[in-house]
Amino acid sequence: MAVDTNIIVRLITKDDQLQYEKSLQVFKSQNIFIADTVILETEWVLRFAYKFKPVEIAQALRKLFGLPNVYLTNSTLILQILEWHENGLDFADAFHLAFSNHCREFYTFDEKLIKKSEGLGNCIVKKPDFD
Repeated sequence: MAVDTNIIVRLITKDDQLQYEKSLQVFKSQNIFIADTVILETEWVLRFAYKFKPVEIAQALRKLFGLPNVYLTNSTLILQILEWHENGLDFADAFHLAFSNHCREFYTFDEKLIKKSEGLGNCIVKKPDFD
């Protein structure tokens, strides 16, 4: 079975007791697949609506992803994303870069991304500069 963002958010935040208990039961009784898009949205909700800091988000997601019945598309890649995020890279940017790591270059106009991604992965992040 797969879960939506709101199931994960209830489990992490415990902000609605009934929904938390139902979410907990889902995770206790099933093998759970968490889609990459759900992970991306979960980070956004925790950051925007709940004001979680990058370290808090990474800790909560690592704990969740470490459960023996939780499955991800690519857990190694997701753990890399969490590490990069904890070290200052925007979560979505870390996602983009990690999933593009098989490419030689990643083009962006985002100066912060260029600067913060130096030395991360195999993909060189730079502005498109064709003369």
